[in-house]
Amino acid sequence: MTDKIASLPPVSSMMRECGLEPKKQFGQNFLFDLNLTGRIARSVPDIEKIPVVEVGPGPAGLTRAILLAGAKQVIAIEKDKTTEPILSQVIDASDGRLRVIFDDALRVDFSALGVAEYAICANLPYNVGTELLIGWLHKIASGEKIKSMTLMFQREVALRITSRPGDEHYGRLAVLTSLIADSKIIIDVPNTAFVPRPKVQSAVVQIIPNMEKIAALHDLGKIEQLTAKLFGQRRKMIRAIMPNVNWEKYGLTGTERAEKIAPETFALMAHDLL
Repeated sequence: MTDKIASLPPVSSMMRECGLEPKKQFGQNFLFDLNLTGRIARSVPDIEKIPVVEVGPGPAGLTRAILLAGAKQVIAIEKDKTTEPILSQVIDASDGRLRVIFDDALRVDFSALGVAEYAICANLPYNVGTELLIGWLHKIASGEKIKSMTLMFQREVALRITSRPGDEHYGRLAVLTSLIADSKIIIDVPNTAFVPRPKVQSAVVQIIPNMEKIAALHDLGKIEQLTAKLFGQRRKMIRAIMPNVNWEKYGLTGTERAEKIAPETFALMAHDLL
């Protein structure tokens, strides 16, 4: 079943043949390293059992790796229609396992993809990665069955997702993610792995929803509002941002800054104060 995928020409050759170039407006940085794409694909939990949704497949380097790793079904969402000649060849070689939707992932209704549950695996466009992640966290909080997310980000963003209170990169992304799921960096990716080569390093983050955390969650929207307010002025003490709050109720003095507050405390405060 994977022989046809393995026998496709190299991604770089297919790009030259189709005249495809990475586009800045789509935040495209393509992966050609087969060892790396293979590692990312093989790290997706239960890849042979549940459908995998990929955002921004581009010339299908990671898509091919996901199929080679044995994915039962891949649904790829691509905004750039100029990738169609390459993606069509991969569809033909996939034995019906690949479906491509040409649309903006920020507008796609993931609950209407026709699958009961799914994993997400993607080399996310740098310019929309954070927005997509927050949207998926809200979907998980509302009950959508996203079983795992294996996502490539700029390394600084990856650190912001996986950091803990007191860490340099701790902020709203870490709070929102940790109240929904367990997350960790699983692969560091040098900028030399991409075409074109970005100025920054990247990392793959794996995010696994935690049902106990989700069951204890009240309102992720309120937590998002509160974190935006307090981290928006992160150098100020919280009592200067929100006066007239009984901080002792939350085990705080009011002299703390947002970067010292635990995610669970943010959740409790948001439930009471907003």
